[in-house]
Amino acid sequence: MMNGAVKIAPGARLLFIGDSVTDCGRLRPVGRGSRFALGNGYVAQVSSWLEASQKARAIQILNMGTSANTVRDLARRWDADVLSHEPDWLSVMIGINDVWRQFDGVEPTAAVRLDEFWDIYSGLLARTRPRLKGLILMTPYYVQQDHGDPIRKMMDEYGLVVKDLASRNNALLVDTQGALDRVLARSDYKAIAPDRVHPTEMGHEILAYAFMRAVGVTPRQRR
Repeated sequence: MMNGAVKIAPGARLLFIGDSVTDCGRLRPVGRGSRFALGNGYVAQVSSWLEASQKARAIQILNMGTSANTVRDLARRWDADVLSHEPDWLSVMIGINDVWRQFDGVEPTAAVRLDEFWDIYSGLLARTRPRLKGLILMTPYYVQQDHGDPIRKMMDEYGLVVKDLASRNNALLVDTQGALDRVLARSDYKAIAPDRVHPTEMGHEILAYAFMRAVGVTPRQRR
């Protein structure tokens, strides 16, 4: 059951870019076509729901997520992995690793501080938004109820940047943190993301559902 009319026109090309949450084992070099090619995460679920909602030509989905990426990494591959594909609509979810690297101690030089995050992200959007029919920005998230937790607190700050950029660029906003928080209030975090970042099947469905709501369609959730 689908309620509402999707804002993305049939036949449009919709490209997703982001980190491992978007990647999810998508086909290389381009995740395109079958559900398998799109990986096993929220992008594939969105594709299925969009296909079910369309009465005409299906929306073309491309998944260009790459594990471990920060916004700095997106900038390095933006021309090849976004602009060269000439998407009509673009969905971006980035920021988790920008924050995570400030805490995990594995690769501290890979961390992207808030001011740099803003500068790079806003620059990418400034030169891309005029080429698009539509833009969708998805906030980063951390599956943690305690807003005082250092990682959660910082992730919220990066989320505010994304919300501001969405407003400035006339983009649809997917508040992934808010969507996850609503489920987290009645579920254990391990059911959503055991490491508080990488989603389970349930976690990906929450992300996909939030995305679909943002583009104008309310699918029926299994949970």
